[in-house]
Amino acid sequence: MSEPTPHAHHSIDYVEFTVTDLEQAKRFYASAFGWQFNDYGPGYAGIRSPHGEAAPEVGGLRVDQEVRAGGPLVLLYSSDLDQSVQAVKEAGGHVVNGPYEFPGGRRFHFTDPSGNELGVWSEQ
Repeated sequence: MSEPTPHAHHSIDYVEFTVTDLEQAKRFYASAFGWQFNDYGPGYAGIRSPHGEAAPEVGGLRVDQEVRAGGPLVLLYSSDLDQSVQAVKEAGGHVVNGPYEFPGGRRFHFTDPSGNELGVWSEQ
């Protein structure tokens, strides 16, 4: 088995699903697809990579009672989060949350000119 690839600047890196019941969602995805999870408390579970324990997580399940109709939240990776915030603003996007700290780094959410919400995260 090959080693996991490192995070690449501004590439799609993580997909987050909003769920209304974390335990129910974990049971569903474990049963349907064999997914395994890293628990981070009552409101979040990371989706483990199928490439083993050493591989990074590939996504997450986040509790929110108001699931948005737009589908999962796509997260990009950044090697310089503050520069990415500035680049989003200069390109006409709107930062809607953050930057804020979370276990594993910092991140922010933004909407593009069409209203799609994405997130960007960094290890620092």
